[in-house]
Amino acid sequence: MLRYFPAPDVVCIHKKRDYFIAAFTFFCVAVSLIIDAHANLIIQNLLGIIAWVFLIGLLAGENKEIRIQVVIAVAFATAGEHFASVYMGGYTYRFENVPLYVPPGHGMVYLTAVALARSGFFLKYARKIAAFVVVVCGIWSFWGVSGIPEQGDQVGAILFCVFLIYLFKGRSPMVYLAAFFITTWLELIGTAAGTWYWAKLEPIFNLSQGNPPSGVAAWYCLVDAVAIGGAPLVQNIMNKFNQWLRTDKSKRSIQQETE
Repeated sequence: MLRYFPAPDVVCIHKKRDYFIAAFTFFCVAVSLIIDAHANLIIQNLLGIIAWVFLIGLLAGENKEIRIQVVIAVAFATAGEHFASVYMGGYTYRFENVPLYVPPGHGMVYLTAVALARSGFFLKYARKIAAFVVVVCGIWSFWGVSGIPEQGDQVGAILFCVFLIYLFKGRSPMVYLAAFFITTWLELIGTAAGTWYWAKLEPIFNLSQGNPPSGVAAWYCLVDAVAIGGAPLVQNIMNKFNQWLRTDKSKRSIQQETE
């Protein structure tokens, strides 16, 4: 069950960059969501421009593989936002749009999950962190379907089960663990501030869902899985394209020499 978790005796290297990325993103998420809760569209768009600058700056220190993963995460998550929010109405932003800061925000969130997953702290305490997350999210999910809260959360309980599958069967459990912390952080702040709200009933099966759903991290894990799985494919396509360009350029050079 834990075969993709780091070994208990793994050598842990603490890199300041990983912790900086995480702390910086946690801070930016809190500040931007609180500001947007009371801002107009101009300020919201300005937050988007700033977020893009921050994301590009953070990616400057990453390798090509991580950059490709982030690009895929941004593209997939943005498409998902438009489908789940604008089209389906599963949750709604204040201006019933997808704010300009959301796409780069997804990139920063994904990069934070990667940074925490490779950090010395997460590698050293992987199993303890996993136990903590399962217990906390499990209690949260049980509370949502217990009948005690006014708004039920059947969707949250289902998503929690999906999250467990990602965590114990997926090939990147550390990324999913890290995603739980940053995504829960942003969902709790965003909904509490009123930056967006989740519909009481999800639009397909009319199941109750919390604001936010307890297992909401599972949606972000899907983004992470697509980014991690899609990066090698995109890299392969890029390599073949570059090879084709070099071959074509070489053929043209030979033709020019013979002429």
